[in-house]
Amino acid sequence: QVQLVESGGGLVQAGGSLRLSCAASGSIFSFAAMGWYRQAPGKQRELVATITKGGGTIYADSVKGRFTISRDNAKNTMYLQMNSAKPEDTAVYYCKADRSDWRGAYWGQGTQVTVSS
Repeated sequence: QVQLVESGGGLVQAGGSLRLSCAASGSIFSFAAMGWYRQAPGKQRELVATITKGGGTIYADSVKGRFTISRDNAKNTMYLQMNSAKPEDTAVYYCKADRSDWRGAYWGQGTQVTVSS
């Protein structure tokens, strides 16, 4: 069973930066894709960004130009660089890894990000 552990969350002022990390208990090379999702209080979980095994990326419109997703297969870790943070970015951020056969996914426990105005 793969375990994903997020870290790097915290409190940041509007306009500031944070880097989230998602460390996997095993190799991430085989995952078809990995991604970051977030859930704000009272709202549904939403996609923030994804990165495929081949390095292709997709971003939510709300974070394009501000956030960057990346993965380091050698370190079994995925990252989310958050720049120009906004109060509306406040949420619990989760990482997700899709199985290579696309028949399931693994989720982390989440890390809180709070952006103060």
